[in-house]
Amino acid sequence: MNIRFLGGCREVGRSAVAVELNHTRLLLDYGVILNDAVGFPAHISPKDLDGIILSHAHLDHSGLLPLFYLRRRLPLYGVEPTFEFTRLLIKDFIHLSGYFLPYEYVDLEAMLENCVAIPYRKEFEISGVKVTLLNAGHIPGSSEILIEAEGKRLLHTGDFNSKETKTLGPADQDFDDLDVIITESTYANEDHPERYVVEREFVARCREVVERGGVVLVPAFGVGRSQEIATVLAAYDFKYPVFMDGMALDATEILLNHSNSLRDEDLFKKAVKHTKWIGTWSERRRAVRTPSVIISPAGMLKGGAAVFYMEEIAKKKDNAIFLVSFQIPGTPGSILLEKRRFVLHGKSRKVDSEVEKFDFTSHGGRSDLQDLLSRLDSKTKVFTIHGAETNCVKLASWASKELGLEACAPRPGEEFEV
Repeated sequence: MNIRFLGGCREVGRSAVAVELNHTRLLLDYGVILNDAVGFPAHISPKDLDGIILSHAHLDHSGLLPLFYLRRRLPLYGVEPTFEFTRLLIKDFIHLSGYFLPYEYVDLEAMLENCVAIPYRKEFEISGVKVTLLNAGHIPGSSEILIEAEGKRLLHTGDFNSKETKTLGPADQDFDDLDVIITESTYANEDHPERYVVEREFVARCREVVERGGVVLVPAFGVGRSQEIATVLAAYDFKYPVFMDGMALDATEILLNHSNSLRDEDLFKKAVKHTKWIGTWSERRRAVRTPSVIISPAGMLKGGAAVFYMEEIAKKKDNAIFLVSFQIPGTPGSILLEKRRFVLHGKSRKVDSEVEKFDFTSHGGRSDLQDLLSRLDSKTKVFTIHGAETNCVKLASWASKELGLEACAPRPGEEFEV
């Protein structure tokens, strides 16, 4: 088994791993990193591949996949609604991007014509290699990728969450006899608070703000997090108006068509029924004058309808901005959290509304990662990726020292034989 790390090493973004078994060459994810400029993983030629497997739709895992469909027609495997979410996210990426992208809409459409939807836990073959996609619990359709050939078994966790949320069940963790595990390390340095504690506090604070006549803005990722927040409010019988805007509406519509991918279809439909959808500027202006909760992308306040709402909501003390997503350092959301300032019309301005962050993570924390590794056989080789450099190194070091496993945090371009 040959493993080559093309991206996602000691950083969050541009996830990409090439695996060769039994002369079959597979690519697991091919994403981008979004900082001041778009960063790409290392190049791999389409002619060197027999298939691609996508763990989930987020751009840090999917954002460069259309590049493989300029000429060649490779099968792309995943669990729906992954492909519908991918279409939504990459179309938006192309539309909004001021960056150079080495593909166009036509290449995205060519990619989508070559998608092969696979159910969870159903084994299939790619040129003699057995593959099973397991539930990762991260967003609807997210997968852990189990590969078997030549007596070797490799698991790529992708982004996973071993805790149940209001929209999703926990990740599958019933596997054994692995030779290799490639795991995310996003939160190798910290544990998350109990989800029910976060939910109750969030709903209570929303009620408090709305009952005093204020508006709560919840900037949230359009795919996954926005729907989770709406479902949490419904689960706790939040009686006040809840609005949703932007890409979150398209993602919600996709989920209504794939509600069997959710933990509780009835609860999700209840949430959708209670949520008012915003589609026009007049409706936006009306919403910011209504004591309510407004759920709107972007999760880190880099564009999207949430920026419009910030102009009105940020200047009133009775209002609140509740961040519910990870904030990459340097993003507007991160600066808002640290300095209570936000750039409006080209000027950095003080934010008068309340600002709080609630940990609605869809990733496992330190204890979840350590528990996963603790259950591995002593022969399993561990590779830690998808985290800040310190977190990747820290998790690999812990696995080596505490568990006696052969573990490392690979660097971009490194190649390993197992």
